[in-house]
Amino acid sequence: MQYLGPLPLVYEFDRKLPPRARVEPGEIFQVESEDALSGQIRQPGDRRDKSLVPFSNPVVGPIVVEGAEVGDTLAVHIHRIEPRDGQCATYTGPARQLTEWLGSDVPHGAHVCPIRDGQIAFNDRVSIPYEPMLGCIGTAPAWGVPSTGPAGPHGGNLDLVEVAPGSTLFLPVSLPGGLLFLGDAHAAMGHGELSATGLEMAAITTLSVSVLKTRSPAGLRLETPAFLMTIATQATHERAMAEAFSRLILWLEAEHGWPRWQAYDLLTHVARVSIGHYTTGTVGVRLDRRFL
Repeated sequence: MQYLGPLPLVYEFDRKLPPRARVEPGEIFQVESEDALSGQIRQPGDRRDKSLVPFSNPVVGPIVVEGAEVGDTLAVHIHRIEPRDGQCATYTGPARQLTEWLGSDVPHGAHVCPIRDGQIAFNDRVSIPYEPMLGCIGTAPAWGVPSTGPAGPHGGNLDLVEVAPGSTLFLPVSLPGGLLFLGDAHAAMGHGELSATGLEMAAITTLSVSVLKTRSPAGLRLETPAFLMTIATQATHERAMAEAFSRLILWLEAEHGWPRWQAYDLLTHVARVSIGHYTTGTVGVRLDRRFL
């Protein structure tokens, strides 16, 4: 099994970087990624210092998927996400959008949380279930070099809790080989990632990738055995939500036999919405398969 280490740390979906690996469709491989804090918080007393490591969300890539051609779709199957060090870390960071109500005297809040027996020891009183996910995953676009800070039609910093073991994320192929990047694993994260920092962990992700020939679904999609999801990123959450709902309706019409206005009616009553980091305008809209 191919195993990719975390170095060098990469902070852009850059098509010009040399490939880290070449994988065959269906091949199972593993990626070791550094945490979004670039490894700065490892033990009590450590602090996030952006003057030394100014960037967040290092990813591993690009990974070339053999046979992927422009216009195809990568189906990225996430099998497992395991903590590399048996712990995760977080800090509160600035609360710029909340200072109107909360003030600006935000403590650093940096602390390390052990992960044991499926639980994260947040503090002496509270445990949080271990529910790992990938914050950043995407393909390199054909032009421009987006950083790992925002999200977009290529994927990127989606920060959606559904990008987790058991899910398949569908990403566009804009360049030969697809050029896949991934990282920014979280041991758990609340919807909206309020402080812009989840329970960040260095991780080992086991995955495989299929190539769907000449299938280019409009927008990002995610599937699990339980639900379908469309993902959109816009300047506002209202706009992203409207796009994600519309793309899910069109998916139901095109592939599941639902007339669009019946799908529109159905989603009004049973759809669920997931929010990425609340300042980025990323929204996922999901429908349980039992309603298909």
